[in-house]
Amino acid sequence: MAPRIVVAGSANMDLVGLAPRLPRPGETVLGDEFVMMAGGKGANQAIAAARAGGHTVFLGAIGSDAFGVNLNARLNGAGVDMQHVRTSYGPSGVAVIMVDRDGENSILVAPGANNTFVGLTEAEQAAIAAGDVLLCQQEIPVETVVAAARAARSGGTRMILNAAPARELPDELLADIDLLVVNEVEALMVAGGDSIDVPKLLSMVPRVVLTLGGSGSRYADREGRDETVPAFGVEVTDTTAAGDAFTGALAVAWGEGRDLVEAVRWANAAGAACVRRVGASNALPTRDEIDEVYRTG
Repeated sequence: MAPRIVVAGSANMDLVGLAPRLPRPGETVLGDEFVMMAGGKGANQAIAAARAGGHTVFLGAIGSDAFGVNLNARLNGAGVDMQHVRTSYGPSGVAVIMVDRDGENSILVAPGANNTFVGLTEAEQAAIAAGDVLLCQQEIPVETVVAAARAARSGGTRMILNAAPARELPDELLADIDLLVVNEVEALMVAGGDSIDVPKLLSMVPRVVLTLGGSGSRYADREGRDETVPAFGVEVTDTTAAGDAFTGALAVAWGEGRDLVEAVRWANAAGAACVRRVGASNALPTRDEIDEVYRTG
């Protein structure tokens, strides 16, 4: 039976331009290609979890504009349960993404309807309580993340926070996090200081996954486990959604009951499978693609 993954987060329409290199301030660079697709860390991670084999429910807000209609259709088409998604009068969230030929990117986000996703209805709280894993990020109002984490704790649902974009976390949120997923920049912001301090992170939350890009990931917990899980070697085309592929797959693997180090290894394979294609949601791998990298990487 597929694990039930509830994702509370953002949904954006991604406007992606590919170019030989990223422009400097004040400079115009002639691009190679333009694509438009569903995005936002919440929507991306919901699609990632659905493609990785989870029964995925999305909680969030989209606009009343054409982008909102498109977002709803694209997430539905990816197998994400959209029955609880709110429609807010006004524009949907939009992300303008530039990607160079080395796969590096620069992103500007206008949150739009995501900023209206405040508080939780009884139906949304019930959806969280019915889940195996709640997955949140930080592109929606922090009070909503806190409310979602509290609903997960009350319902016995495990809670993963991907602390992106980087910001300090309130104490009331830290108290309800079961697993924190951060990259190196986010780890510095959450723990403070000038260097990565995993013990300090573990004084705040019981389990931490530190993503290390091409070097893989590190898992640590309060029981004394601290393991670096190597990356899978693949040709990199675009790193835009690699973190979302990783986190969505991690939620599914944990929801399936896998040991967390094994779950991180499988999530690394998901990130590797993702970077082989250009884009965000369209690059997120299926379960078969993740398993292929896992077996052969």
